[in-house]
Parts: sequence; structure tokens; C-alpha cells
Amino acid sequence: MALNPTDLYDVRSLLSEEERAVQDTVARFTDERVLPIIGDCFDQGRFPKELIPEIASLGLLGSSLPEEYGCAGLNAVSYGLICQELERGDSGIRSFVSVQSSLCMYPIYAYGTEEQKRQWLPRMAAGEVIGCFGLTEPHGGSDPANMKTHARKDGGDWVINGAKMWITNGNLAQIAIVWAQTEDGIQGFIVPTDAPGFSAQEIHRKMSLRASVTSALFLDNVRVPEANRLPNVKGLKGPLGCLTQARYGITWGPIGAAIACFTEARDYAMERVLFDRPIAATQAVQLKLADMARRITLAQLLSLQLGRLKDAGTMQPTQVSLAKWNNVRMALDIAREARDILGGAGITTEHSPIRHALNLESVITYEGTETVHQLVVGREVTGINAF
Repeated sequence: MALNPTDLYDVRSLLSEEERAVQDTVARFTDERVLPIIGDCFDQGRFPKELIPEIASLGLLGSSLPEEYGCAGLNAVSYGLICQELERGDSGIRSFVSVQSSLCMYPIYAYGTEEQKRQWLPRMAAGEVIGCFGLTEPHGGSDPANMKTHARKDGGDWVINGAKMWITNGNLAQIAIVWAQTEDGIQGFIVPTDAPGFSAQEIHRKMSLRASVTSALFLDNVRVPEANRLPNVKGLKGPLGCLTQARYGITWGPIGAAIACFTEARDYAMERVLFDRPIAATQAVQLKLADMARRITLAQLLSLQLGRLKDAGTMQPTQVSLAKWNNVRMALDIAREARDILGGAGITTEHSPIRHALNLESVITYEGTETVHQLVVGREVTGINAF
């Protein structure tokens, strides 16, 4: 029996019936609603906001959070499959869901009060309130401890000043989860984006994540009440805990991008005839396609085991770093190789590899650069901190 070229180890057979149903539902959404428009959205530099209600109706926002807050209550593997199928469409769509779910809804759930959870999570799950995550700063990058944004207590309020950079959803959001230095360490705040002194400026001229909203945030004496502080965490543990959640999803997302590129390159190689035979009949192209299939298979098994560890409550941040490092590099290499197989046609957004390659240049950088994740693994295996 012939094997599935994009699932040589039959990883799908290791999924539960519910996990397969989730994957099929999101795959259908991607095929029917995302792929027909995403090339044009990328060309136009436009995030398809019209898809938000449908994304919400499918239960994709905060999908791993409990049903009592209006969420789907799915397991970690299902969330990973959601990320995989969305990024098969485009990294920008997956980034939107990842930020809303892991970087905005998760900290409210994990670090917020019961009142905050009930105030925000059901509306965020319904797509009525969009969030953004304010951690990275213009000069901070991979060193979030060097945070300049600060919040000071003033009576019953907090007054926040600072700037954040490279913020997904910034100009879409109704609230921002802003991390700031205080006299008592780094703390998180729920900041309405219509608060006086808050402004967001969309970043243009991007060659990556063009179908995504990326912004700079500015906070000039923004005043929020004590009720908007996330009280159950202090220090870098808070934002880094959010990033671990998001990075977990990112280990799955690039598998979808890689599958999209591999599938298109394979189909093209079967049809493209040169010197009286399809280029798929040449050893050079078969070696490339075989290597793509090998690397996709390894990434699938890596993320599935990571998801099982997460569902068992034993997942460690270093394991997430290993998978993000491996899987994003895998997808970026495959996107570039697929573009090469497509030849001249591969430089246009009528085909997906160049779009995925450009997007993955951001994915390999954000939420921990490749080098940072390599050093995390290096620290784990040597016991020596080289940062």
C-alpha cells in the first residue's frame, strides 16, 4: 500500500478521534477560506479581518482553555494541529490565533483574578475582543530583563510609560497585555487600547508576515486601575511562561508551512517536463523531495511527543526550544528548496514557497531566535550558561 507522502510514518494513526476531527475541521477552513485569498492578502499587505468571526466560531481562540470561560477545552495536541493547519495557509493567520490564545488569553487565565477571567475570556474566545502582547521593546530583543517600560503606583491606579515593538495584532487589539518594570519587579497589566496616552503605529514596508498586523506601541502616562493588574505572577516568569505556551504552538505551525511547500514542489515536479521527462524522474529532484519528506516526518514525531508531554504536565521549556529550533529551521530550508524546484515560477506569490520562506524568516526570529534556542539546549546538556 502506498504511503502518504506528507505522513510517511502514519502519525495521523497516533491521534485520537477528537484530534483527527479538529485537524480535519481546521484543514477544511484553510482550504476553503484561507488559501483562495491569502496570496492576494500577502501582496496587498492586508490581514483578512473578515475571517475572525469564523475563526472564533470554530473554537480556535483560546482552544486549550476551559469551557467555563467560553473556550473549547481541547488538549495540547489539538491546539498544535490547529497551528499546523492554519500555518499551512499562512504564518500570519497562525500568528493571529497564537497571540490571541497563548499570549493574551493564557496570561489572563493563568495569572489573572476570577473577575478578570470572566470579564475578558468569553469575549476574547468569541472574537469580540482582540488582544496583543507587549513585551519586546525597540532595544530589548532577546534580553527582556533589560525592560525600559515602567509602571508606578499612584493611589488606586498604575501609571505606565514606555514603548513596545514588533507587536502582532497591535492595531487590531482592544486590549494589550503589557509587561512593565515596577518597584516590585516585572508585572503584567491589561491595558485598554483606547486609554488616554496609548497609541499603536502599524509597521509597514515588511517583506515578511505581510498578511499580519505588526505594530509599535507607545504608552505615555497611561493610567489603569489596580483591577487591571495581573496579580498572580511577578518577574520574568510571567511573560516567559506565556512565551513557552506560544512557542509550543510554533513547533507545530511550520510543519504546515513545510507540507504546503513540499506538496506544491512535488506536484510541480511531476508535471514539469524537461528533456522529455518530468523533473521528478531526475535523481537531483528526488533527493530533494526525499529529504523534505524525511525532515517533515521527524518534525511531526517531535511535536507529537512534545504535545503528549504537555498534556501529561511534564513538558520542559528546553524541550520546546529544541522543537522550535528544529522545526522552524526545517520549514525554512524546505521552503527555499521548494522555491528552487519551482524555478522562475517560484518567485511569485501565485505559488506558496516564496511567501512561506519570507514568513518563516520572522518565525525563526520571534519568540526566541534560533541562536537563543540553541543556547538553551546547550545550557541543558552542559549545565553551563553561555548567555
